[in-house]
Amino acid sequence: MELLKTIRSSMIWIVVFSKDYASSPWCLNELVEIFKCRSEDRKVIPIFYKVSPSEIREQDGEFGIALANHEEKFKDKVQTWRETLAKVANLSGFTYKDGDESEAELIERVIKEISSTKLNLVPLFVAKHPVGIDSRAEAIELRLDIESNDVCMVGIYGLGGIGKTTISKAIYNRIAKHFEGSCFLENVREMSKINGGTIQLQETLLSKILHGKDLKVYNVSEGTNLIKQRLHDKKVLLILDDVSDSTEVDNLLGEYNWFAPGSRVIITTRNKQVLTSLGIDHRRIHMVEELRQCEARELFIKQAFQTSKYEEDYSELANKIILYANGLPLALQIIGSDLCGKNIQEWKNALEKYENIPHQNIQEKLKISYDGLEKTEKDIFLDIACFFKGCNKDDVVNILDSCDLYPDYGIGKLIDKCLITLEDSHLSMHDLLQRMGREIVQQESEELEQRSRIWRYKDAHKLLTGNMGSNKIRGIMLRSPKPTKIALEANVFKRMKNLKFLIGNVHIGEELKYLPDELRFLKWHEFPLSLYSKCCLPRQLVVLEMSKSNIILENAFKLV
Repeated sequence: MELLKTIRSSMIWIVVFSKDYASSPWCLNELVEIFKCRSEDRKVIPIFYKVSPSEIREQDGEFGIALANHEEKFKDKVQTWRETLAKVANLSGFTYKDGDESEAELIERVIKEISSTKLNLVPLFVAKHPVGIDSRAEAIELRLDIESNDVCMVGIYGLGGIGKTTISKAIYNRIAKHFEGSCFLENVREMSKINGGTIQLQETLLSKILHGKDLKVYNVSEGTNLIKQRLHDKKVLLILDDVSDSTEVDNLLGEYNWFAPGSRVIITTRNKQVLTSLGIDHRRIHMVEELRQCEARELFIKQAFQTSKYEEDYSELANKIILYANGLPLALQIIGSDLCGKNIQEWKNALEKYENIPHQNIQEKLKISYDGLEKTEKDIFLDIACFFKGCNKDDVVNILDSCDLYPDYGIGKLIDKCLITLEDSHLSMHDLLQRMGREIVQQESEELEQRSRIWRYKDAHKLLTGNMGSNKIRGIMLRSPKPTKIALEANVFKRMKNLKFLIGNVHIGEELKYLPDELRFLKWHEFPLSLYSKCCLPRQLVVLEMSKSNIILENAFKLV
């Protein structure tokens, strides 16, 4: 059995034919198996040792006698043996006769031939500048444990643009040679959405692992069964890239534990929950982290300057861009490519633009994860991006729970999808994800008062001093970087009946007469509401933070 596995996983077979070769049923059976596996990218090299190819082709002499002797015991196999021997005799190989050369010279010729043979195990293109890839690939290889004879699935997850696909391609190139068949299926999420896409993936899988054999699949269920029938005895490496839902894997494979011992299935996804749903052991799940600063610098410099050296004048700007990208390879590559060949003034102008308007290509890539969220989860994500990044999770859960957003569940899903992280019980997110979220709000409308969330001081100042509000506004942050006093109308919030979050630190000269009843979170340094104000605190208020404010809490809550 082990010999058959070795035959099936080999790319080159050297078959030595001697005078008594055909007398061995074992040798003949192995030859048949070799020819079953043979294809354009897997080569058979025959060595005719003291026997001529014509003797094997014509099957006379000792070959003919040996085959005739097998007729009685192996009647059902002899014809297949004869046909296979005829085929191998027509292949180009090496012939050895006494006196022509020494055996050592023959061996040297064979080695030279094998060394010059180009196997059609085409490596995948990994990256133009594969910075930080090897160390990450090695870490995941440890989880694969390819020496083990079990069948296992390994999961790779992380936010969009972090390098999951690039790393998995590098892993494929490093270990594919250890398997009888291998296949890297890209864009599983996108392909699964289109009509007939899953069938195309199944056909590609079968063709790659069966080395070019075209098998037509007519429906998904048939494809799943066909994959099991044809591949159940093969040790395979299968990488499913960019999976968004466990059903995509179920539809494609059905299961994975029926592959031959030693097989490995690797799943890459933005959503950790996909891996959990597939039953992958947590010890075989790997989160891809951002590049270290030295790696980020190396990648950006190579992309922007096409070399590891650059003019010192660009150093400060390069540092700002590296800080802006915050270790995300996608951003470093896209921005580096955009700035390649540009002068310093263009770099400065581009950086100013990126600070205010995220790069479209980066935005589109990151937004894929957001688009897959449900309405309540989108609201939670945007609320965190605009107002609650860095806040205590329990406090935010308390606030958002009062808004009927089911935050315990929703925040968990955002963490699984790598859209937010939890650091020492505080909510955090990648800087570019925060920019992406805020840009989504910006795109809601060109009119400031028609946007759901206002967080920039200049926008909030314009909105409130202009008495512009609307019922679409969900939250406002009026936080000045320095002590500021502004004049607002007493009923400035009258038009914002759906306002839920109000955060500020500016000093307002006049008392307010109205706060929306929908308000859940009020945080204001030096808030202008006095003990005798006619402005009642909102009835649904959950969190009240009012340091250095002119209010007595006991009496304030009597007003509620």
